[in-house]
Amino acid sequence: LASTMAWRSHGTDNASLVTALTRNGILKHRECIDAMRRVDRGNYVPREYATHEAYEDHPLPIGYNATISAPHMHAYALEWARELCSPGAKVLDVGSGTGYLSACFATMVLGDDAESESAGLVVGVEHIDELSESAVENVKRDGKAWMLNRGGLALVTGDGRLGWEASAPYDVIHVGASTPSVPRALIEQLKPGGRLVIPVGDSSGQAMRIIDKAADGSLSERAAMGVIYVPLTAREAQLGRF
Repeated sequence: LASTMAWRSHGTDNASLVTALTRNGILKHRECIDAMRRVDRGNYVPREYATHEAYEDHPLPIGYNATISAPHMHAYALEWARELCSPGAKVLDVGSGTGYLSACFATMVLGDDAESESAGLVVGVEHIDELSESAVENVKRDGKAWMLNRGGLALVTGDGRLGWEASAPYDVIHVGASTPSVPRALIEQLKPGGRLVIPVGDSSGQAMRIIDKAADGSLSERAAMGVIYVPLTAREAQLGRF
C-alpha cells in the first residue's frame, strides 16, 4: 500500500508533509519521523519553491542539471537505513545536492541538538562546488550550524563514485543518483555489517538496491522498488547536459 501512495504525500508546510508521509505508511519509525520533522525541506530548495512547492511530493530542480528527490524517496531512504543510523554511526550520502537528506541523517546519528555528545558523522559528497557551498548555507538557515561546527556533518566536493575514503568505513552509504553498476569503491568503504542503498540501472529501467555486507565481507542484495533517478556521472558530463 505504501508504494501506491508515493507521489501523493503532499503537505502545505513541513509538519503536514511529514504527517502525510506517516499517514500513507511511508514513514513508520519514530527516528525517521523525528528526523524529517526537525529538518525543514523548505530550507533546502531554491528560494522560488520555498513556500509551497517545497512540501509537495515531487522532485524539484536545484540547478546544474540536478534535482532534490521527492520527499517520499527521502522517507524511504531513512527507513531503509534506520537500523544502522543509531547515534554514533557514520553515514556517507553520495550526491548530497542541497544537503537535505544529509541533515536528516545527521539528526539521527548526532542526537537531538548541540548538547548531544554523540560522536556520529555524516559526510555528504557532491561534485558541483556551488551545490556543496549552498548546502552549507541551507543547513545554517535551518538552524543546524552546530552540526557543521562540531564536525558531525561535513558537506564536501568530490566524485561520489569514489566515495569519501578519508572518513571510511561507513555504517550506511546512500546514493542519490543511478548508476549502471555498483561502484567498487562504495563496497570497499562499507563497514562489515553495513548497508548500501543505491539505485542501479539506466534509462531502460532502475531499481533501488539494498546491499548488506556481512561480518566476513560477503554481500547480500535485494531490490526494494523500481525508481527513476538522474544518472551518477562525472562533473563535466553533468554540466555538459545544460
